[in-house]
Amino acid sequence: MTSLALLDTHILVRWLSDSRKLSREQLRFLKEADRNLAPVALSAISLLEIAVLVSGPKPPIQVSLPHLFAALRANPTFRILPLSMEVAAEVAALGDALRDPGDRAIVATARVHRLRLLTSDQRIIESGLVPVID
Repeated sequence: MTSLALLDTHILVRWLSDSRKLSREQLRFLKEADRNLAPVALSAISLLEIAVLVSGPKPPIQVSLPHLFAALRANPTFRILPLSMEVAAEVAALGDALRDPGDRAIVATARVHRLRLLTSDQRIIESGLVPVID
């Protein structure tokens, strides 16, 4: 089964911590994926971003990193997509529409795997580089 969409890091954090911060369309998509056990993808860079967030002074998720990663690993809904040579080449091909390296890697991952991206990031949405569910 192939992934239906790629989650931006902040979408995963909101889903796990406060789903009221998700748009109606994002919440509908995630609930449907969860109900149907349909896979959703995460870029490997999101794991790094989550590690930085959780270890920061005001973590948005009140759970230990090992517990969170174990839960992600055990949940059949999530597929972690690697930072491959193809993704790196796509990052280079994006031009300068996005400056944040994490955003660039996430957008490149979505493009390489031909996935829609769940995001609320206005820079990504306005770039038009990838189809989004906002």
